[in-house]
Amino acid sequence: MDRQQIGKDAEKQALAYLKKQKLKLISHNFSCRFGEIDLIMTDHEQLVFIEVRQRSHAHWGGASHSVDKRKQQKLIKTAAYFLSRNSRYNNTTCRFDVIAFEANTSDRSGDSCPIWYKDAFRPEATF
Repeated sequence: MDRQQIGKDAEKQALAYLKKQKLKLISHNFSCRFGEIDLIMTDHEQLVFIEVRQRSHAHWGGASHSVDKRKQQKLIKTAAYFLSRNSRYNNTTCRFDVIAFEANTSDRSGDSCPIWYKDAFRPEATF
């Protein structure tokens, strides 16, 4: 299986998991010139920008650690662009979450178990 397919499968798993947690999907793979956000969902009254990461090994810190400052800045710029194009969310509180599928975290069926990092990082300025 190639990397793109593994990534798509992780996003599908993350989406199913988050829907079970009562989040509602707004957008999937939103992209613009600044970057891409895997999932944009609502959690009650909050708008949640979600980065999904999957790693088959823990080299270089694993999935959750791969959302470094550079990646965070791209996600923040992309989220700001999304908000500028969707004025209905102007007065909505936002947060950035990470769903990580780390190596060696599987359930009995062999599927990877997601690790949900709520409010994983914040922009320097409030938007």
